[in-house]
Amino acid sequence: MGARSANLWVLLGLGIAGIVLITKKLKRVVREDFGAFVEKFRLLPPPQPAPPKAPHPLTALTFAVSDVFDVEGHVTGFGSLDWARTHGPATRTAAVVSVLVEGGATCVGKTVIDELAFGLSGENKHHGSPTNPTAQDRIPGGPCSGAAVVVAANLVDFSLGIDTVGGVRVPAAYCGILGFRSSHGVVSNVGSLPISSSLDAVGWFAKDPNVLRRVGHVLLQIPFSAERNPRQMIIADDCFQLLKVPKDRVVQVVVKSTEKLYGRQVLRHENLGEFCRSKVPSLKAFHNKKSNGDWKSSFLKDLAEIGQVLQREEFKQNHGEWIDEVKPALDSMISTQSSHLPEMADMEVENSRLVRNELRSALSALLKDDGILVIPTVAGPPPKVGSKELQSEDYKGHASSLLSIASVSGCCQATLPLGYHDRCPVSVSFIARHGGDRFLLDTVRSMYTTLIEQAEISSKTKPSANTISREESAEQAKEKGNQAFKEKQWQKAIGLYTEAIKLNGTSATYYSNRAAAYLELGSFLQAESDCSKAINLDKKNVKAYLRRGTAREMLGYYKEAIEDFRYALVLEPTNKRASLSAERLGKLFQ
Repeated sequence: MGARSANLWVLLGLGIAGIVLITKKLKRVVREDFGAFVEKFRLLPPPQPAPPKAPHPLTALTFAVSDVFDVEGHVTGFGSLDWARTHGPATRTAAVVSVLVEGGATCVGKTVIDELAFGLSGENKHHGSPTNPTAQDRIPGGPCSGAAVVVAANLVDFSLGIDTVGGVRVPAAYCGILGFRSSHGVVSNVGSLPISSSLDAVGWFAKDPNVLRRVGHVLLQIPFSAERNPRQMIIADDCFQLLKVPKDRVVQVVVKSTEKLYGRQVLRHENLGEFCRSKVPSLKAFHNKKSNGDWKSSFLKDLAEIGQVLQREEFKQNHGEWIDEVKPALDSMISTQSSHLPEMADMEVENSRLVRNELRSALSALLKDDGILVIPTVAGPPPKVGSKELQSEDYKGHASSLLSIASVSGCCQATLPLGYHDRCPVSVSFIARHGGDRFLLDTVRSMYTTLIEQAEISSKTKPSANTISREESAEQAKEKGNQAFKEKQWQKAIGLYTEAIKLNGTSATYYSNRAAAYLELGSFLQAESDCSKAINLDKKNVKAYLRRGTAREMLGYYKEAIEDFRYALVLEPTNKRASLSAERLGKLFQ
Protein backbone atom coordinates (compact mmCIF):
# COMPACT_ATOMS: atom_id res chain seq x y z
CA MET A 1 0.00 0.00 0.00
CA GLY A 2 2.89 2.33 0.88
CA ALA A 3 4.60 1.61 -2.45
CA ARG A 4 1.41 2.40 -4.38
CA SER A 5 1.02 5.66 -2.48
CA ALA A 6 4.63 6.59 -3.23
CA ASN A 7 4.16 5.81 -6.93
CA LEU A 8 1.01 7.93 -6.99
CA TRP A 9 2.87 10.89 -5.53
CA VAL A 10 5.69 10.43 -8.07
CA LEU A 11 3.23 10.40 -10.97
CA LEU A 12 1.38 13.40 -9.56
CA GLY A 13 4.66 15.27 -9.16
CA LEU A 14 5.71 14.49 -12.74
CA GLY A 15 2.32 15.61 -14.00
CA ILE A 16 2.51 18.91 -12.17
CA ALA A 17 6.09 19.45 -13.37
CA GLY A 18 4.98 18.78 -16.94
CA ILE A 19 2.14 21.26 -16.63
CA VAL A 20 4.51 23.89 -15.25
CA LEU A 21 6.99 23.34 -18.09
CA ILE A 22 4.27 23.51 -20.74
CA THR A 23 2.82 26.66 -19.16
CA LYS A 24 6.25 28.28 -19.10
CA LYS A 25 6.82 27.32 -22.72
CA LEU A 26 3.49 28.77 -23.81
CA LYS A 27 4.16 31.96 -21.89
CA ARG A 28 7.63 32.21 -23.45
CA VAL A 29 6.19 31.94 -26.97
CA VAL A 30 3.85 34.87 -26.34
CA ARG A 31 5.91 37.04 -24.02
CA GLU A 32 9.45 36.90 -25.33
CA ASP A 33 9.40 39.47 -28.17
CA PHE A 34 6.15 37.92 -29.46
CA GLY A 35 8.32 35.75 -31.74
CA ALA A 36 9.02 38.76 -33.95
CA PHE A 37 12.82 38.90 -34.00
CA VAL A 38 15.12 36.83 -36.21
CA GLU A 39 18.26 38.39 -34.75
CA LYS A 40 19.09 41.06 -32.19
CA PHE A 41 21.99 43.51 -32.31
CA ARG A 42 22.54 47.24 -31.82
CA LEU A 43 23.55 49.86 -34.37
CA LEU A 44 24.23 53.01 -32.40
CA PRO A 45 23.84 56.53 -33.82
CA PRO A 46 26.75 58.98 -34.01
CA PRO A 47 27.34 61.45 -31.15
CA GLN A 48 25.05 64.47 -30.96
CA PRO A 49 26.38 67.61 -32.65
CA ALA A 50 27.59 70.36 -30.33
CA PRO A 51 25.25 73.30 -29.67
CA PRO A 52 23.99 75.50 -31.20
CA LYS A 53 23.41 72.82 -33.85
CA ALA A 54 20.10 70.96 -33.54
CA PRO A 55 20.15 67.39 -32.22
CA HIS A 56 19.62 64.50 -34.61
CA PRO A 57 15.96 64.36 -35.77
CA LEU A 58 15.40 60.79 -34.55
CA THR A 59 17.24 61.06 -31.25
CA ALA A 60 16.18 58.52 -28.58
CA LEU A 61 14.07 56.46 -30.99
CA THR A 62 14.61 52.72 -31.48
CA PHE A 63 13.73 50.70 -34.56
CA ALA A 64 13.93 47.24 -36.13
CA VAL A 65 14.24 46.22 -39.77
CA SER A 66 12.61 43.42 -41.75
CA ASP A 67 14.88 40.58 -42.82
CA VAL A 68 15.18 41.93 -46.36
CA PHE A 69 17.54 44.81 -45.48
CA ASP A 70 21.30 44.35 -45.42
CA VAL A 71 23.22 45.09 -42.23
CA GLU A 72 26.98 44.86 -42.55
CA GLY A 73 28.35 41.67 -41.02
CA HIS A 74 24.94 39.98 -40.78
CA VAL A 75 23.31 37.53 -43.19
CA THR A 76 20.13 38.84 -44.79
CA GLY A 77 17.95 35.74 -44.44
CA PHE A 78 14.97 36.64 -46.68
CA GLY A 79 12.75 34.61 -44.35
CA SER A 80 14.35 31.36 -45.56
CA LEU A 81 16.96 29.06 -43.99
CA ASP A 82 17.83 27.86 -47.51
CA TRP A 83 18.59 31.43 -48.55
CA ALA A 84 20.59 32.16 -45.40
CA ARG A 85 22.59 28.93 -45.85
CA THR A 86 23.60 29.86 -49.40
CA HIS A 87 24.47 33.54 -48.81
CA GLY A 88 27.21 35.18 -46.79
CA PRO A 89 27.10 38.20 -44.48
CA ALA A 90 26.37 41.58 -46.05
CA THR A 91 29.40 43.74 -46.82
CA ARG A 92 27.51 47.01 -46.31
CA THR A 93 24.38 48.31 -44.65
CA ALA A 94 21.26 49.22 -46.64
CA ALA A 95 21.00 52.92 -47.46
CA VAL A 96 17.74 53.44 -45.56
CA VAL A 97 19.08 51.76 -42.41
CA SER A 98 22.22 53.91 -42.50
CA VAL A 99 20.18 57.10 -42.97
CA LEU A 100 17.99 56.26 -39.97
CA VAL A 101 20.98 55.48 -37.71
CA GLU A 102 22.76 58.64 -38.83
CA GLY A 103 19.53 60.47 -38.08
CA GLY A 104 19.84 59.50 -34.41
CA ALA A 105 17.83 56.25 -34.15
CA THR A 106 19.17 53.00 -32.70
CA CYS A 107 18.58 49.78 -34.65
CA VAL A 108 17.99 46.81 -32.35
CA GLY A 109 17.62 43.88 -34.73
CA LYS A 110 15.97 42.11 -37.66
CA THR A 111 12.40 40.83 -37.76
CA VAL A 112 10.50 37.90 -39.28
CA ILE A 113 9.06 38.02 -42.81
CA ASP A 114 7.12 35.49 -44.88
CA GLU A 115 9.48 33.17 -46.73
CA LEU A 116 11.02 35.13 -49.64
CA ALA A 117 8.44 37.85 -48.90
CA PHE A 118 5.66 35.89 -50.61
CA GLY A 119 2.30 35.73 -48.84
CA LEU A 120 0.07 37.95 -46.73
CA SER A 121 -0.30 35.84 -43.56
CA GLY A 122 2.93 36.64 -41.73
CA GLU A 123 3.46 32.95 -40.96
CA ASN A 124 6.94 31.47 -41.42
CA LYS A 125 7.77 27.76 -41.17
CA HIS A 126 11.49 28.47 -40.61
CA HIS A 127 11.34 31.07 -37.84
CA GLY A 128 7.84 30.57 -36.48
CA SER A 129 4.97 33.00 -36.75
CA PRO A 130 4.97 36.21 -34.70
CA THR A 131 2.05 36.65 -32.32
CA ASN A 132 -0.35 39.49 -33.11
CA PRO A 133 -0.31 41.56 -29.87
CA THR A 134 -3.74 43.08 -30.52
CA ALA A 135 -5.52 39.78 -31.28
CA GLN A 136 -3.40 36.81 -30.27
CA ASP A 137 -5.60 34.21 -31.98
CA ARG A 138 -5.34 36.09 -35.30
CA ILE A 139 -2.57 36.24 -37.90
CA PRO A 140 -0.33 39.33 -37.85
CA GLY A 141 -0.37 39.76 -41.64
CA GLY A 142 2.63 39.77 -43.91
CA PRO A 143 5.12 39.64 -45.40
CA CYS A 144 6.62 42.12 -42.88
CA SER A 145 4.82 40.60 -39.89
CA GLY A 146 7.64 40.88 -37.37
CA ALA A 147 8.19 44.57 -38.08
CA ALA A 148 4.52 45.32 -37.37
CA VAL A 149 4.44 43.15 -34.24
CA VAL A 150 7.43 44.82 -32.56
CA VAL A 151 5.75 48.21 -32.97
CA ALA A 152 2.32 46.97 -31.84
CA ALA A 153 3.96 45.37 -28.78
CA ASN A 154 5.83 48.60 -27.90
CA LEU A 155 9.21 46.90 -28.29
CA VAL A 156 10.45 49.67 -30.64
CA ASP A 157 9.27 53.13 -31.68
CA PHE A 158 9.13 52.33 -35.40
CA SER A 159 10.22 49.66 -37.86
CA LEU A 160 11.11 49.24 -41.51
CA GLY A 161 9.65 46.98 -44.19
CA ILE A 162 9.23 46.45 -47.92
CA ASP A 163 5.79 46.73 -49.48
CA THR A 164 5.41 44.95 -52.81
CA VAL A 165 1.76 43.92 -52.87
CA GLY A 166 0.83 44.82 -49.30
CA GLY A 167 3.84 43.81 -47.20
CA VAL A 168 3.52 46.84 -44.91
CA ARG A 169 -0.13 47.79 -45.31
CA VAL A 170 -1.64 44.40 -44.38
CA PRO A 171 0.30 43.81 -41.13
CA ALA A 172 -0.31 47.44 -40.13
CA ALA A 173 -4.05 46.91 -40.56
CA TYR A 174 -4.08 43.53 -38.78
CA CYS A 175 -1.96 44.73 -35.85
CA GLY A 176 -3.86 48.00 -35.41
CA ILE A 177 -0.97 50.43 -36.05
CA LEU A 178 0.05 53.05 -38.60
CA GLY A 179 1.74 51.85 -41.78
CA PHE A 180 3.17 53.88 -44.66
CA ARG A 181 4.04 52.70 -48.17
CA SER A 182 6.17 55.33 -49.89
CA SER A 183 5.78 56.25 -53.56
CA HIS A 184 7.58 53.76 -55.79
CA GLY A 185 11.21 54.77 -56.31
CA VAL A 186 11.11 57.78 -53.99
CA VAL A 187 13.03 56.14 -51.11
CA SER A 188 16.22 54.29 -51.99
CA ASN A 189 16.03 50.50 -51.74
CA VAL A 190 19.75 50.00 -52.34
CA GLY A 191 20.88 47.27 -49.99
CA SER A 192 17.51 45.52 -49.76
CA LEU A 193 16.70 42.23 -51.46
CA PRO A 194 14.60 42.88 -54.57
CA ILE A 195 11.24 41.16 -54.93
CA SER A 196 9.68 43.03 -57.86
CA SER A 197 11.44 46.12 -59.16
CA SER A 198 8.19 47.50 -60.60
CA LEU A 199 6.33 47.23 -57.28
CA ASP A 200 8.80 47.30 -54.37
CA ALA A 201 8.52 50.37 -52.13
CA VAL A 202 10.13 51.05 -48.76
CA GLY A 203 7.60 51.34 -45.94
CA TRP A 204 7.57 51.89 -42.20
CA PHE A 205 5.39 51.30 -39.12
CA ALA A 206 4.70 53.41 -36.03
CA LYS A 207 2.06 53.93 -33.36
CA ASP A 208 2.53 57.68 -33.13
CA PRO A 209 1.71 59.78 -36.24
CA ASN A 210 4.42 62.25 -35.24
CA VAL A 211 7.01 59.46 -35.26
CA LEU A 212 5.68 58.20 -38.60
CA ARG A 213 6.11 61.70 -40.03
CA ARG A 214 9.57 62.27 -38.50
CA VAL A 215 10.85 59.01 -39.97
CA GLY A 216 9.32 59.92 -43.32
CA HIS A 217 11.03 63.30 -43.40
CA VAL A 218 14.41 61.65 -42.76
CA LEU A 219 13.92 58.92 -45.38
CA LEU A 220 12.35 61.17 -48.00
CA GLN A 221 14.96 63.91 -47.37
CA ILE A 222 12.34 66.56 -48.03
CA PRO A 223 13.18 70.25 -47.69
CA PHE A 224 11.03 72.27 -45.33
CA SER A 225 7.71 73.54 -46.65
CA ALA A 226 4.43 74.71 -45.14
CA GLU A 227 1.81 72.05 -44.42
CA ARG A 228 -1.22 71.91 -46.72
CA ASN A 229 -4.69 70.73 -45.87
CA PRO A 230 -6.46 68.39 -48.31
CA ARG A 231 -8.88 70.16 -50.62
CA GLN A 232 -10.76 66.98 -51.41
CA MET A 233 -11.25 63.64 -49.66
CA ILE A 234 -12.47 61.24 -52.34
CA ILE A 235 -14.29 58.19 -50.98
CA ALA A 236 -14.16 55.24 -53.40
CA ASP A 237 -17.69 53.93 -52.89
CA ASP A 238 -17.27 50.79 -55.01
CA CYS A 239 -14.16 49.75 -53.06
CA PHE A 240 -16.12 49.90 -49.80
CA GLN A 241 -18.57 47.35 -51.22
CA LEU A 242 -15.89 44.74 -50.45
CA LEU A 243 -15.80 45.72 -46.77
CA LYS A 244 -16.94 42.98 -44.39
CA VAL A 245 -17.32 45.18 -41.32
CA PRO A 246 -20.13 47.75 -41.04
CA LYS A 247 -19.40 50.68 -43.35
CA ASP A 248 -20.36 53.14 -40.62
CA ARG A 249 -17.33 51.97 -38.64
CA VAL A 250 -15.08 53.25 -41.42
CA VAL A 251 -16.78 55.58 -43.91
CA GLN A 252 -18.75 57.63 -41.41
CA VAL A 253 -15.68 58.01 -39.20
CA VAL A 254 -13.79 59.54 -42.14
CA VAL A 255 -16.76 61.67 -43.19
CA LYS A 256 -17.35 63.13 -39.72
CA SER A 257 -13.64 63.71 -39.14
CA THR A 258 -13.32 65.52 -42.48
CA GLU A 259 -16.38 67.66 -41.82
CA LYS A 260 -15.06 68.62 -38.39
CA LEU A 261 -11.59 69.55 -39.62
CA TYR A 262 -12.11 70.86 -43.15
CA GLY A 263 -15.82 71.24 -43.83
CA ARG A 264 -18.22 69.18 -45.91
CA GLN A 265 -17.22 70.78 -49.22
CA VAL A 266 -13.96 68.79 -49.09
CA LEU A 267 -15.86 65.48 -49.34
CA ARG A 268 -16.52 63.76 -52.63
CA HIS A 269 -17.63 60.27 -53.63
CA GLU A 270 -16.31 58.42 -56.66
CA ASN A 271 -16.86 55.11 -58.43
CA LEU A 272 -13.23 54.18 -58.97
CA GLY A 273 -14.14 51.44 -61.44
CA GLU A 274 -15.95 53.90 -63.71
CA PHE A 275 -13.07 56.33 -63.42
CA CYS A 276 -10.46 53.73 -64.40
CA ARG A 277 -12.65 52.52 -67.22
CA SER A 278 -12.56 55.95 -68.83
CA LYS A 279 -8.99 56.98 -67.95
CA VAL A 280 -6.92 53.78 -68.22
CA PRO A 281 -7.45 52.41 -71.76
CA SER A 282 -4.81 49.68 -71.45
CA LEU A 283 -6.62 48.27 -68.40
CA LYS A 284 -9.90 48.25 -70.27
CA ALA A 285 -8.24 46.50 -73.22
CA PHE A 286 -6.70 43.95 -70.88
CA HIS A 287 -10.08 43.17 -69.36
CA ASN A 288 -11.86 42.90 -72.71
CA LYS A 289 -9.17 40.50 -73.93
CA LYS A 290 -9.52 38.10 -71.01
CA SER A 291 -13.18 38.33 -70.00
CA ASN A 292 -16.68 39.18 -71.10
CA GLY A 293 -17.84 39.87 -67.54
CA ASP A 294 -18.96 43.06 -65.89
CA TRP A 295 -16.00 45.42 -66.21
CA LYS A 296 -16.98 47.70 -63.37
CA SER A 297 -17.19 44.95 -60.78
CA SER A 298 -13.87 43.33 -61.67
CA PHE A 299 -11.43 46.18 -62.39
CA LEU A 300 -9.74 45.61 -59.03
CA LYS A 301 -9.27 41.92 -59.83
CA ASP A 302 -7.68 42.89 -63.12
CA LEU A 303 -5.29 45.22 -61.32
CA ALA A 304 -4.45 42.48 -58.81
CA GLU A 305 -3.66 40.01 -61.59
CA ILE A 306 -1.42 42.57 -63.30
CA GLY A 307 0.43 43.09 -60.04
CA GLN A 308 0.80 39.34 -59.61
CA VAL A 309 2.26 38.98 -63.11
CA LEU A 310 4.85 41.68 -62.41
CA GLN A 311 5.73 40.21 -59.03
CA ARG A 312 6.14 36.68 -60.34
CA GLU A 313 8.11 37.51 -63.47
CA GLU A 314 10.43 40.04 -61.84
CA PHE A 315 11.11 37.77 -58.87
CA LYS A 316 12.27 35.10 -61.30
CA GLN A 317 14.43 37.63 -63.13
CA ASN A 318 16.11 38.64 -59.86
CA HIS A 319 16.50 35.22 -58.26
CA GLY A 320 15.97 32.65 -61.03
CA GLU A 321 19.49 31.20 -60.83
CA TRP A 322 19.22 30.63 -57.10
CA ILE A 323 15.82 28.96 -57.53
CA ASP A 324 17.22 26.63 -60.22
CA GLU A 325 20.26 25.67 -58.16
CA VAL A 326 18.90 25.52 -54.61
CA LYS A 327 15.13 25.23 -54.60
CA PRO A 328 13.68 24.32 -58.03
CA ALA A 329 10.36 23.33 -56.44
CA LEU A 330 9.93 26.98 -55.47
CA ASP A 331 9.30 27.96 -59.09
CA SER A 332 5.91 26.24 -59.16
CA MET A 333 5.06 27.61 -55.69
CA ILE A 334 5.67 31.18 -56.86
CA SER A 335 3.59 30.65 -59.98
CA THR A 336 0.76 29.21 -57.90
CA GLN A 337 0.81 32.03 -55.37
CA SER A 338 1.14 34.77 -57.95
CA SER A 339 -1.27 33.80 -60.69
CA HIS A 340 -4.21 31.40 -60.67
CA LEU A 341 -5.36 31.93 -64.25
CA PRO A 342 -3.45 30.00 -66.94
CA GLU A 343 -4.00 32.68 -69.57
CA MET A 344 -2.18 35.17 -67.33
CA ALA A 345 1.03 33.15 -67.34
CA ASP A 346 2.07 34.30 -70.84
CA MET A 347 0.97 37.91 -70.48
CA GLU A 348 3.72 40.29 -71.48
CA VAL A 349 5.22 42.17 -68.57
CA GLU A 350 5.51 45.27 -70.72
CA ASN A 351 1.72 45.40 -71.11
CA SER A 352 1.40 45.29 -67.34
CA ARG A 353 3.84 48.17 -67.05
CA LEU A 354 1.76 50.14 -69.53
CA VAL A 355 -1.27 49.72 -67.24
CA ARG A 356 0.90 50.85 -64.32
CA ASN A 357 2.01 54.02 -66.09
CA GLU A 358 -1.50 54.93 -67.27
CA LEU A 359 -3.00 54.28 -63.84
CA ARG A 360 -0.36 56.44 -62.17
CA SER A 361 -1.14 59.32 -64.56
CA ALA A 362 -4.89 58.87 -64.08
CA LEU A 363 -4.66 58.96 -60.28
CA SER A 364 -2.37 61.98 -60.42
CA ALA A 365 -5.00 63.76 -62.52
CA LEU A 366 -7.75 62.72 -60.08
CA LEU A 367 -5.95 63.64 -56.87
CA LYS A 368 -3.70 66.47 -58.06
CA ASP A 369 -1.46 67.92 -55.33
CA ASP A 370 -4.06 68.15 -52.59
CA GLY A 371 -6.43 65.19 -52.92
CA ILE A 372 -6.73 62.02 -50.85
CA LEU A 373 -8.36 58.80 -52.08
CA VAL A 374 -10.06 56.90 -49.24
CA ILE A 375 -10.34 53.09 -49.49
CA PRO A 376 -10.44 50.11 -47.10
CA THR A 377 -6.97 48.72 -46.39
CA VAL A 378 -8.29 45.16 -46.21
CA ALA A 379 -11.77 43.73 -46.67
CA GLY A 380 -12.23 42.28 -43.21
CA PRO A 381 -10.66 41.38 -39.87
CA PRO A 382 -7.47 39.29 -39.68
CA PRO A 383 -8.25 35.58 -40.11
CA LYS A 384 -7.68 33.24 -37.20
CA VAL A 385 -4.33 31.46 -37.04
CA GLY A 386 -4.49 28.23 -39.03
CA SER A 387 -7.99 28.89 -40.38
CA LYS A 388 -9.17 27.62 -43.77
CA GLU A 389 -10.04 31.20 -44.70
CA LEU A 390 -6.36 31.85 -45.44
CA GLN A 391 -6.50 29.42 -48.37
CA SER A 392 -9.84 30.57 -49.75
CA GLU A 393 -10.02 32.33 -53.10
CA ASP A 394 -12.44 34.86 -51.62
CA TYR A 395 -9.92 35.99 -48.99
CA LYS A 396 -6.96 36.12 -51.38
CA GLY A 397 -8.96 37.88 -54.08
CA HIS A 398 -10.39 40.60 -51.84
CA ALA A 399 -7.05 41.22 -50.11
CA SER A 400 -4.97 41.55 -53.28
CA SER A 401 -7.67 43.56 -55.08
CA LEU A 402 -7.76 46.45 -52.62
CA LEU A 403 -3.98 46.50 -52.25
CA SER A 404 -3.43 46.60 -56.01
CA ILE A 405 -4.37 50.27 -56.48
CA ALA A 406 -1.22 51.65 -54.85
CA SER A 407 0.91 48.61 -55.71
CA VAL A 408 0.36 48.91 -59.47
CA SER A 409 0.19 52.71 -59.70
CA GLY A 410 3.17 53.26 -57.40
CA CYS A 411 1.26 55.85 -55.37
CA CYS A 412 1.93 56.36 -51.66
CA GLN A 413 -0.57 54.93 -49.17
CA ALA A 414 -1.02 55.23 -45.42
CA THR A 415 -2.89 52.72 -43.24
CA LEU A 416 -4.63 54.26 -40.23
CA PRO A 417 -6.12 52.28 -37.31
CA LEU A 418 -9.72 53.04 -36.34
CA GLY A 419 -10.05 51.06 -33.14
CA TYR A 420 -11.75 47.68 -32.97
CA HIS A 421 -14.86 45.88 -34.17
CA ASP A 422 -15.72 42.51 -32.59
CA ARG A 423 -12.35 42.68 -30.80
CA CYS A 424 -10.41 42.87 -34.08
CA PRO A 425 -8.53 45.90 -35.45
CA VAL A 426 -10.28 48.11 -38.02
CA SER A 427 -8.42 50.40 -40.42
CA VAL A 428 -8.79 52.73 -43.36
CA SER A 429 -6.30 53.79 -46.03
CA PHE A 430 -5.44 57.17 -47.54
CA ILE A 431 -3.77 57.31 -50.97
CA ALA A 432 -2.04 60.38 -52.43
CA ARG A 433 -0.59 60.83 -55.89
CA HIS A 434 2.86 59.47 -56.73
CA GLY A 435 5.35 61.81 -55.07
CA GLY A 436 2.79 63.22 -52.62
CA ASP A 437 4.43 61.51 -49.64
CA ARG A 438 4.99 64.59 -47.49
CA PHE A 439 1.44 65.82 -48.08
CA LEU A 440 0.08 62.40 -47.10
CA LEU A 441 2.20 62.23 -43.93
CA ASP A 442 1.04 65.71 -42.95
CA THR A 443 -2.60 64.74 -43.55
CA VAL A 444 -2.24 61.60 -41.42
CA ARG A 445 -0.80 63.63 -38.55
CA SER A 446 -3.44 66.36 -38.76
CA MET A 447 -6.40 63.95 -38.96
CA TYR A 448 -5.24 61.16 -36.66
CA THR A 449 -6.56 62.43 -33.31
CA THR A 450 -9.96 63.32 -34.74
CA LEU A 451 -10.23 59.97 -36.53
CA ILE A 452 -9.54 58.13 -33.28
CA GLU A 453 -12.12 60.24 -31.44
CA GLN A 454 -14.78 59.60 -34.07
CA ALA A 455 -13.92 55.89 -34.17
CA GLU A 456 -14.41 55.70 -30.41
CA ILE A 457 -17.81 57.38 -30.71
CA SER A 458 -18.81 55.08 -33.56
CA SER A 459 -17.80 51.94 -31.66
CA LYS A 460 -20.13 52.91 -28.79
CA THR A 461 -23.09 53.70 -31.06
CA LYS A 462 -25.33 50.77 -31.84
CA PRO A 463 -26.61 50.93 -35.43
CA SER A 464 -30.37 51.08 -35.78
CA ALA A 465 -32.28 48.72 -38.03
CA ASN A 466 -32.68 51.55 -40.55
CA THR A 467 -28.92 51.96 -40.99
CA ILE A 468 -28.28 48.39 -42.16
CA SER A 469 -26.92 48.57 -45.70
CA ARG A 470 -28.21 46.60 -48.67
CA GLU A 471 -24.99 44.58 -48.67
CA GLU A 472 -25.42 43.63 -45.02
CA SER A 473 -29.08 42.73 -45.60
CA ALA A 474 -28.02 40.59 -48.57
CA GLU A 475 -25.44 38.81 -46.46
CA GLN A 476 -28.06 38.10 -43.79
CA ALA A 477 -30.40 36.65 -46.43
CA LYS A 478 -27.58 34.45 -47.73
CA GLU A 479 -26.84 33.10 -44.25
CA LYS A 480 -30.52 32.26 -43.77
CA GLY A 481 -30.44 30.55 -47.16
CA ASN A 482 -27.42 28.51 -46.08
CA GLN A 483 -29.28 27.37 -42.98
CA ALA A 484 -32.35 26.41 -45.03
CA PHE A 485 -30.06 24.48 -47.39
CA LYS A 486 -28.54 22.55 -44.48
CA GLU A 487 -32.06 21.66 -43.37
CA LYS A 488 -32.83 20.45 -46.93
CA GLN A 489 -35.49 23.10 -47.43
CA TRP A 490 -34.42 23.64 -51.04
CA GLN A 491 -37.24 25.91 -52.17
CA LYS A 492 -36.92 28.13 -49.12
CA ALA A 493 -33.18 28.38 -49.72
CA ILE A 494 -33.79 29.45 -53.33
CA GLY A 495 -36.15 32.18 -52.15
CA LEU A 496 -33.62 33.51 -49.65
CA TYR A 497 -30.74 33.43 -52.15
CA THR A 498 -32.99 35.26 -54.63
CA GLU A 499 -33.62 37.92 -51.99
CA ALA A 500 -29.86 38.28 -51.48
CA ILE A 501 -29.31 38.67 -55.24
CA LYS A 502 -31.97 41.39 -55.46
CA LEU A 503 -30.19 43.32 -52.71
CA ASN A 504 -26.70 42.78 -54.14
CA GLY A 505 -26.43 41.31 -57.62
CA THR A 506 -22.63 41.51 -57.79
CA SER A 507 -21.89 38.52 -55.53
CA ALA A 508 -20.87 35.33 -57.32
CA THR A 509 -21.45 33.36 -54.12
CA TYR A 510 -25.18 34.13 -54.07
CA TYR A 511 -25.69 32.81 -57.61
CA SER A 512 -23.50 29.76 -56.98
CA ASN A 513 -25.39 28.91 -53.77
CA ARG A 514 -28.76 29.23 -55.50
CA ALA A 515 -27.47 26.93 -58.23
CA ALA A 516 -26.69 24.29 -55.58
CA ALA A 517 -30.30 24.43 -54.38
CA TYR A 518 -31.60 24.21 -57.97
CA LEU A 519 -29.46 21.09 -58.48
CA GLU A 520 -31.09 19.45 -55.47
CA LEU A 521 -34.52 20.07 -57.04
CA GLY A 522 -33.41 18.82 -60.46
CA SER A 523 -33.76 22.28 -62.05
CA PHE A 524 -30.63 21.87 -64.16
CA LEU A 525 -31.21 24.71 -66.64
CA GLN A 526 -31.66 27.23 -63.84
CA ALA A 527 -28.56 25.83 -62.09
CA GLU A 528 -26.48 26.14 -65.26
CA SER A 529 -27.65 29.72 -65.79
CA ASP A 530 -26.84 30.75 -62.21
CA CYS A 531 -23.40 29.17 -62.39
CA SER A 532 -22.64 31.03 -65.61
CA LYS A 533 -23.58 34.30 -63.91
CA ALA A 534 -21.39 33.42 -60.94
CA ILE A 535 -18.43 32.67 -63.23
CA ASN A 536 -18.87 35.97 -65.07
CA LEU A 537 -18.60 37.72 -61.71
CA ASP A 538 -15.72 35.61 -60.41
CA LYS A 539 -13.57 33.61 -62.83
CA LYS A 540 -11.98 31.72 -59.93
CA ASN A 541 -15.17 30.39 -58.34
CA VAL A 542 -14.37 26.67 -58.24
CA LYS A 543 -17.76 25.67 -56.84
CA ALA A 544 -19.54 27.40 -59.72
CA TYR A 545 -17.52 25.38 -62.27
CA LEU A 546 -18.22 22.14 -60.40
CA ARG A 547 -21.95 22.85 -60.15
CA ARG A 548 -22.23 23.95 -63.77
CA GLY A 549 -20.36 20.82 -64.81
CA THR A 550 -22.88 18.71 -62.85
CA ALA A 551 -25.83 20.57 -64.38
CA ARG A 552 -24.44 20.18 -67.90
CA GLU A 553 -23.77 16.50 -67.35
CA MET A 554 -27.39 15.97 -66.32
CA LEU A 555 -28.55 17.96 -69.36
CA GLY A 556 -26.42 15.81 -71.67
CA TYR A 557 -23.87 18.52 -72.51
CA TYR A 558 -20.99 16.17 -71.83
CA LYS A 559 -18.21 18.01 -73.67
CA GLU A 560 -19.01 21.27 -71.88
CA ALA A 561 -19.26 19.43 -68.55
CA ILE A 562 -15.78 17.93 -69.02
CA GLU A 563 -14.40 21.41 -69.76
CA ASP A 564 -15.92 22.76 -66.54
CA PHE A 565 -14.49 19.96 -64.40
CA ARG A 566 -11.06 20.33 -66.00
CA TYR A 567 -11.04 24.07 -65.47
CA ALA A 568 -11.97 23.55 -61.84
CA LEU A 569 -8.88 21.31 -61.63
CA VAL A 570 -6.72 24.09 -63.07
CA LEU A 571 -7.91 26.40 -60.31
CA GLU A 572 -7.72 23.74 -57.59
CA PRO A 573 -5.45 20.84 -58.66
CA THR A 574 -6.19 18.76 -55.55
CA ASN A 575 -9.99 18.82 -55.93
CA LYS A 576 -10.98 15.15 -55.92
CA ARG A 577 -14.53 15.74 -57.11
CA ALA A 578 -13.34 17.59 -60.22
CA SER A 579 -10.65 15.00 -60.90
CA LEU A 580 -13.00 12.00 -60.62
CA SER A 581 -15.77 13.64 -62.67
CA ALA A 582 -13.41 14.72 -65.45
CA GLU A 583 -11.81 11.27 -65.58
CA ARG A 584 -15.14 9.44 -65.58
CA LEU A 585 -16.71 11.54 -68.33
CA GLY A 586 -13.50 11.53 -70.33
CA LYS A 587 -13.51 7.74 -70.48
CA LEU A 588 -17.18 7.56 -71.47
CA PHE A 589 -17.42 10.31 -74.08
CA GLN A 590 -13.97 10.89 -75.54
